[in-house]
Amino acid sequence: MAWIASRIGVEGFLQHVRDHLRARTFQPVEVRQVEIPKPSGKLRKLGIPTVTDRVVQAALKLVLEPIFEADFQPCSYAFRPNRRAQDAIAEIHHFTTKRYQWMLEAGIEACFDMIDHVALMDRVRARIGDKRVLGLVKAFLKAGVMTTIGTREATHTGTPQGGILSPLLANVALSALDYHFIRAWEQQMATEPQRQRRRRHGQANYRLVRYADDFVVLVTGQREHAERLRQEVTTALSPWACGCRRRRPKWSTSTTGSTFSASTSAGCAIGEATSGSCTPGPRRRRSPRSRAG
Repeated sequence: MAWIASRIGVEGFLQHVRDHLRARTFQPVEVRQVEIPKPSGKLRKLGIPTVTDRVVQAALKLVLEPIFEADFQPCSYAFRPNRRAQDAIAEIHHFTTKRYQWMLEAGIEACFDMIDHVALMDRVRARIGDKRVLGLVKAFLKAGVMTTIGTREATHTGTPQGGILSPLLANVALSALDYHFIRAWEQQMATEPQRQRRRRHGQANYRLVRYADDFVVLVTGQREHAERLRQEVTTALSPWACGCRRRRPKWSTSTTGSTFSASTSAGCAIGEATSGSCTPGPRRRRSPRSRAG
């Protein structure tokens, strides 16, 4: 940015970008791949766009975010305005003080790398009708990667971590999971009589809390009810996101039965939930629907 300000000026640079967008000649370039270490010892691949591409992505985000925010569900907390991890923890803490005895904790393997472009664009197209905007979103998804050794690779799946637009697009893809669980809640468990009826018939009640590609399903009932929800999660995600049509997620069950059992980023753990199983951050006021037990 200092180079742009000193050589051509910010106004001149923005006018140049604006002219290319209006003429429909703008084309994003490959993102530069950077690998950073993860706590597990593996490497996380980030894709760093050019300054020009970041400016266009920021403008796209300003257009798209309010549209999709109107549809996003209250159970998702990551990459959204005025929401944070502490809010997700507070929601989990609230449910564990009710009748939710079990939790299924899971993460999606290589989520940002494996999001299906066709499924993602279908979801974007359902809300966005402007072909110029759709063309820009697709162009960023297909821009490619310049690897750490200088070679160029095409991008057939995924949206690179490090881009301004990527967190929003990941939420659009993962909202398929939110809709699945919210729909089940509203149709079968939204009222106390419905939940009591399910308990009498030996059925579980359950709620989802999601933060990015990590999520928790809180369950009333028996452990086997939480076990059965694994397949439901896979089914909800498979048509839309994370390459599930190409590779089944890897699940690993906790055998210790400990509270908040640890799980890997590619796995799932089931643990017994207690009211003291997490420490919540400052709590915000919830709507009646999101706080129903």
